Amino acid sequence: MESGCGSCPSGKKDGKKIAGTAIQDQIISTALSRIKYKLFIMSGKGGVGKSSIAVNIAAALAAKGYKVGLMDVDIHGPSVPNLLGLKGQLEAGPGKSINPKMFNENLAVVSMDSLLQDQNQAVLWRGPMKHAAIRQFIADVNWGELDYLVIDSPPGTGDEHMTVLKTIPDALCVIVTTPQELSLADVRKAINFLQYAQANVLGVVENMSGLICPHCRGEITLFKKGGGMELAKKYGLAFLGAIPLDPATVVAGDLGTPVVLLPEDTPAKHALLALAEAVAKAAENCLEAASSIHA
Repeated sequence: MESGCGSCPSGKKDGKKIAGTAIQDQIISTALSRIKYKLFIMSGKGGVGKSSIAVNIAAALAAKGYKVGLMDVDIHGPSVPNLLGLKGQLEAGPGKSINPKMFNENLAVVSMDSLLQDQNQAVLWRGPMKHAAIRQFIADVNWGELDYLVIDSPPGTGDEHMTVLKTIPDALCVIVTTPQELSLADVRKAINFLQYAQANVLGVVENMSGLICPHCRGEITLFKKGGGMELAKKYGLAFLGAIPLDPATVVAGDLGTPVVLLPEDTPAKHALLALAEAVAKAAENCLEAASSIHA
């Protein structure tokens, strides 16, 4: 007599599912082993410019000659392709693999937006489907050898964030906030979530930190200033930089060109290039610590 239920149809189905997950786990592990640094850009609140930060960090690192992947795991509101001016769907690669969209020779991009036939189509998915999609973004995409994989996330601390942290345990988290208390309150919750998850936090970025007047170049503290730095000090985190509000950011978004690649030398461009340098340096310095945490 069978002691288990492996002989029944449901048991065989579950067995195949477990075996399939184990195979995918191995594929994911192999793919991640070819990526040196994984940067997880997140925030507890929407509207803080997180995707813009992710895109400009990725573009700045690619411009320095690094091989960079940019993975947009905002399933319901992907914006990375628009910020980079990328159109069309992803193309099939060898076997059942998928080729990422190439922004340039050093920057490869994958987003839910590039899988939809109609970009105005809503994605009505629950947790398990989002979990599966994110794992496929790693397992099924031909990322190749990368220096950096930059991961843009949706607001909050939901299914997508938990999937990324579980699937990529050595991810280095960059927390984006704006200076005002409304944003800081949600970001404190995000830090609490990361502490609970025992995640590696690289540091804090303050976006929309003052407004640079395009006429006199004077600074206006439109949304206050310094809240992100105070938050970093309170939690003992590194402060990676402050990015001012700048009309160039709006122009860049409409053009589909990252601010760091605009020909004009603007305050936002200068700050974002400095941020990319700070992030790269922090990642290099904390790699050994990150590896020891999850050894």
